[in-house]
Amino acid sequence: MAPRMLLSMPLHAITEVYGEAGLRQRFGLELESFPEAERDRLTEALELAARLHAHDRRVREPYLNHLLRVAIRIIRYYGIRDVDVLVAALLHDAVEDHPAELAGLAPDTAYEKSTEAALAVLAVRFNPRVADLVRSVTNPAYDPARDRHEQYREHVADSLERDPWARVIKISDFTDNGVGVIHTTLDKAHSSATKYRPLVPKLRELIGRPDTPLSTQAKEHILDQLDLAEERFAAILDDGGTGGGS
Repeated sequence: MAPRMLLSMPLHAITEVYGEAGLRQRFGLELESFPEAERDRLTEALELAARLHAHDRRVREPYLNHLLRVAIRIIRYYGIRDVDVLVAALLHDAVEDHPAELAGLAPDTAYEKSTEAALAVLAVRFNPRVADLVRSVTNPAYDPARDRHEQYREHVADSLERDPWARVIKISDFTDNGVGVIHTTLDKAHSSATKYRPLVPKLRELIGRPDTPLSTQAKEHILDQLDLAEERFAAILDDGGTGGGS
């Protein structure tokens, strides 16, 4: 493999052909133009994410692949070089999935307590802005008497109303799950489409707002990706298939 060839490959193609190693290499290529101190911060965040998610998988792949794609997409396709945003992108699931481990607490610590402690660790280790961004994309404890998907969508809409920079992270996360929905098993695809499809109109509206800190070109790219995600969700839920396209 010619390493720089990775710069011309779609992220899911890198995943399919070269796996985590290829995505790590692509991330390293993206970081070459960053100052050394910023590269060091991003490398630290990546390795923390790799440690916390070491045993996590997304059906067919290591969970770290998803985090790498989310961060790379923000750099390459959204044109964002704000290191706080990129650190938060790499760690956007760390507090939600591993709060006690991140905070150094007992595994059975209550979710509310462990998430607050984990966010405090991120504030000290990186900075309070990183912690606030991660907070905005971290799900709260759900009411077991209500539908989880509905509560998820309510939380996303509410938190993204308040935090324009968190929209950048969440839309890359959503794109990875939505456009990438064809890169998983049929059961997982159906579950993801059911969860995410109702969010598409809200995300379109949020991305179009003047205070969303993205260029016109990036917004147009994202809207195209949302159209593709909707097409794939429809193929899964309406037609019973897994969709086509690139």
